[in-house]
Amino acid sequence: MNKRDFAFSKLNYILLAIGFAVVILGFILMSGAPTTEKAFNPDIFGTRRIVVAPMVCLVGFIFVVVAILWKSKSQKEDDKAETEEEPNQAIK
Repeated sequence: MNKRDFAFSKLNYILLAIGFAVVILGFILMSGAPTTEKAFNPDIFGTRRIVVAPMVCLVGFIFVVVAILWKSKSQKEDDKAETEEEPNQAIK
């Protein structure tokens, strides 16, 4: 298979892995001891669980979107070369 047949490059996969790791870190930060019927846990309203963790998840999701849309310079050059060649082939 030709290298340009792939939708993502190696960098895209690395960026996706980093983004997913950040999202998972955000969900880990949200976890903790729950409140039960017998004992109230005030930590469920802590800053870490209701502010920091959702923001970390949001940053991770944005990073994943950027990783999906990221195009390397070589892919941009290949796309540009293909668009320049197409009108010439139509004339033939």
